[in-house]
Parts: sequence; C-alpha cells; structure tokens
Amino acid sequence: MVLDRAGSPLRLAELADPRPGPGEVLLRVGACAVCRTDLHLADGELATPRLPLVLGHQIAGTVVARGDGAARFAVGERVGVPWLGGTCGECEFCRRGEENLCDRPVFTGCTRDGGFAELTTADERFCFRLPDRFADEAAAPLLCGGLIGYRALRLAGPLRDTSRIGFYGFGAAAHLLAQVVVTAGRELHAFTRPGDVATQAFARRLGATWAGGSDERPPVPLDAALVFAPVGALVPAALRAVRKGGVVVCAGIHMSDIPSFPYELLWGERVVRSVANLTRRDGEELLALAARLALRPEITRFALAAANDALAALRAGRLVGSAVVAP
Repeated sequence: MVLDRAGSPLRLAELADPRPGPGEVLLRVGACAVCRTDLHLADGELATPRLPLVLGHQIAGTVVARGDGAARFAVGERVGVPWLGGTCGECEFCRRGEENLCDRPVFTGCTRDGGFAELTTADERFCFRLPDRFADEAAAPLLCGGLIGYRALRLAGPLRDTSRIGFYGFGAAAHLLAQVVVTAGRELHAFTRPGDVATQAFARRLGATWAGGSDERPPVPLDAALVFAPVGALVPAALRAVRKGGVVVCAGIHMSDIPSFPYELLWGERVVRSVANLTRRDGEELLALAARLALRPEITRFALAAANDALAALRAGRLVGSAVVAP
C-alpha cells in the first residue's frame, strides 16, 4: 500500500520485490500494526522525507533471505521491526548511548519503506527476535505502541507501592501498558474522549481503578500522567491532575500545540517531558516483559488492501486496542 502524496488514500500497487542490502534481511510480512504516526504521515501532519512511500513500522515477519554479511538471524526466524530502523552511530547522541536521539536516524515506514506490504527489508541490527508465545498479529502492536508506552512509563519514574498513574488516551499503547501497571499492583486512572463510555468500560475491564473523560478530574491526585493522545490541551489538564513533584510524559511523536497555562500548574516541582523514539534496549526489555506477563493485545484485523479502512477507523476513534494489517 503506497502513499503517493499527503492527504491521499493509500494506493494498492504491485511493486518489484525488494532486495536486502548488506547487513539487511528480507522479511515476509506476517502482520503490521497501525500506529497513529502512520496516520500523521498519511494526513500530512508530519512531513515525509520521500514519496512514494510504503507506511507501517510495527512489523512482525519471517526472514526469507539475507544480504551480504547479515548473519544475526537465520532464514525462517521470526523477527520484529520497530520505528527506529537505523542510526548513524557517530553523532554525539549515538556515542553517549542515546541512539533514540540520533541526528541522522532511519525510520521504518518514513525514511525507508515499511510493512504495509507482503515483503520488506530491514537492517538486522535494529530487528528483534519475537517471543514464541506471540503470533505475528499479537507481536506487531508491541513494536511501537508497546515500546513507546514502555519508554514513557519508565521515564515517568519508578513505580512505588502507592503509585497512581493516569493515561490520557486509551488506545494501542495505553491498553498494553495498562496490563503492566495493573499487574504491578498500581492504581491506573484512564482518561478517554468525553462520553466514550465503551473505551472507559474497556479500561475498567483491564483493571483501571477509575475511568472517565479527559475533561474530568481524577478522584485523587496522580503521581504521574502519560499523554498518549496527540492533543496539546491535555498537557495542562494532566498537570492539574498530578500532585506536587508529579511527572507528565508526552508520549507521541506529534502533538497539537500546547496552550499557555498558569505557572502555578507547573510549580511544585512538577515535570513535563517528552519521549523520542526508542532504543534497542527498550525493545529487548519490553519484549521480555511482555512474554513474562503474557500481555494480551486487543486486535482488530484488516486485510492489506483495507489499510485505508484501518487508518479511517483510527482517525475516527472507532478502534478498541490495536489495528493490525495482515497481507
């Protein structure tokens, strides 16, 4: 499925089979989960460095061929491909071990073709072995929603015995991280679009202590809030909800402008921070944790040719959990 220009539907196309370059693997795509970043790219809210482009950066597939020098994975192994598809290894951030902040990164489904396809290639250094317990359709949502959510949760600070955590937006990332938070015995407070009682019920089903609209205040002050929805106006709302010393993490790659707010919302050593991309360490840790906790992605399946329907459902807020495109 090819994006020819921002704002246009994806086009079903027959392309030449990609060939793996040095250090790359060729994958037969089993499933590719749909991310809000795909929607931002398709709608032109994020600039695409190249067009035409095959979207999709949460890829679960099987190695069918290897390029020169690629030896990390055997033909027939199942691997996952995340958003971060490569780094320069030379800039100050890479040298400091902060590869998620690389000055010259490669992004799957953005600067190189992604997984809304039958076949794709990837740099083997940035792929992950998939736990056997997850089929491709269950593994795919872990590779961005799970990864970015995990990094956001980690940057919110250590989970204490009494931690109360709020999630603003309860979609692909939040429903996976909810299972981590609840399993750890912490209080989860879920904020959805006002009036979205179905998603609020879904959050309670996953163990949320409280669920309500994003226009509501939680019943108790929160220790941390993770903002998954790309809505800048939720940042002041989250600051109002957290206690002194609390942390608000903006977990998306794109967000509408944050409106001005009174300094008193930030005062009291509250912190607002963002999450940028992921590291390979995040991926290894999250996949091990997901296997240990047996995380259960809620999946809505779409055929490859129906990728536009998946994007439309995400745009309209009709999805519960994750959408997955399967060739």
